[in-house]
Formats: sequence, structure tokens, C-alpha cells
Amino acid sequence: MTGEDPGPLIRLFGVTGGRARPVGESFDLVAIVTTVDVPAEPVGLMPEHLDVLSSCRRPTPVADVAAHLRLPLNITRVLLSELRREGLVTIDRPRPVGKTIDERIYREVLHGIRGL
Repeated sequence: MTGEDPGPLIRLFGVTGGRARPVGESFDLVAIVTTVDVPAEPVGLMPEHLDVLSSCRRPTPVADVAAHLRLPLNITRVLLSELRREGLVTIDRPRPVGKTIDERIYREVLHGIRGL
């Protein structure tokens, strides 16, 4: 041993319990995370888990969650998969651009109907 600080690797290992891959269905960095439930007594949840639950009260992309936590994307995915398994968050694929609601189109349709 050289006595040098091992850096953040030890901490990251502890945060994920040594897991390197998320469990369950895979998701990418544009998937949307939304908090479903925040337990009254967060027994067994680490500060990072609680931070995710707090920051995802509004739908948030996985990449933004990782940036907020200041953790690598893979570590963030492991944490998110744990929260999903516990039913505390949902992780959804973003809607395709063609299927998003365009309010301008609805206004034009409404205006056209009124014109009849």
C-alpha cells in the first residue's frame, strides 16, 4: 500500500453494495424518473436514495438525476433500479416527439370547428 487516498471508488462500491448493473428492465439516460412514494420512515434507504426521491417529484431524465447526484451514470442506474424494485419510483421511456401534445394544433382545430 502506498498510503494514497483510494478516491471515490470505495465510496461508489459502498453506495451500490458492490453491484455494477441495475436490476430489472433496462433503461437509458433519457428515460424519465418520477417519484411514486416517499416512505414515512426511510429505513434501509441511503442518503442518495432520499436525494433521488426528493429530486424526482417532477418527471426527471436519468441523465439529470446522475448530474444532480454527481455520480456516474452506471451507479445512478443501480440506485434507480433499486428504488423501482421497491415501488418508490417509475422509470418510463420518453414519448416519441410525434406523439407529444402540441397546444398550437389543438387551438387551430378548435378555431376551425368554431368557424363551421
